[in-house]
Amino acid sequence: MSPVGYDHASDHSLIATATIIFCTFKNIDCNGLINCSYRKTGVQEIQPDISYYIGDNANIFPRGNYIIDLDTYPSPDLVIEIANTSLSDDQGEKRLIYEDLKVKEYWIVDVKNVDIIAFTMIDGGSKRITESQVLPGLVIDVLKEALQQSISINQNQVIASLLSQFKERE
Repeated sequence: MSPVGYDHASDHSLIATATIIFCTFKNIDCNGLINCSYRKTGVQEIQPDISYYIGDNANIFPRGNYIIDLDTYPSPDLVIEIANTSLSDDQGEKRLIYEDLKVKEYWIVDVKNVDIIAFTMIDGGSKRITESQVLPGLVIDVLKEALQQSISINQNQVIASLLSQFKERE
């Protein structure tokens, strides 16, 4: 794994925290995994920065320290890559791998441009989205705004702002 700097680590932490808080606030069952390895026969092994199993899939795994076998278990519902130096790879090759694995949704956090590019995976391909399909009610621009805020205020203040916005959208 390549070394990561402050911006990558900070965005990673903020997006993971915001996603879990959204799920908690909206009572959506989820299980988030950081840097978990996935393996499927005939497909390149992957290790996304963040992945989530949502809804009925949230509790499908028994405890254990093993690589998740996608020949046995379903692919994650949501995969998130934090792209500082890997944006073109995340938009290209990795996106194709996640399409092949039938991940339902894929987000790329563009660290340098303080942006999020979100896709839903449909019909063997992918389509840009502005609102999460696997986390109903989560507007991607709200997360982008949180990333932008995190440049000038601390994460606790950003999360407080997100909580307020999540409550307003009820």
